[in-house]
Amino acid sequence: MRKMNKRGNIFMGVVVALILYVFGILFIPFLTDDITTARSDLDCSNASIYDGTKLQCLGIDIVIPYFIWFIISASLGYLAGKTWKSY
Repeated sequence: MRKMNKRGNIFMGVVVALILYVFGILFIPFLTDDITTARSDLDCSNASIYDGTKLQCLGIDIVIPYFIWFIISASLGYLAGKTWKSY
């Protein structure tokens, strides 16, 4: 059984990490549509809503930054795992 050379293994890791990142970023518009719907259903623009509803609105607003952080972390983690495993 032949072992893949280190440069090819690193290149494959970079390609897969880039694909994960691009597909994750392309998925964000679908999330924003659901976030907009949830914010309008909870009436987050109203200043006189209950504290629990305000907390839900804040939780909904934090989804996009956490999702972007997860996509970047997963891509870099895959890349680092493929790169360090090859040595």
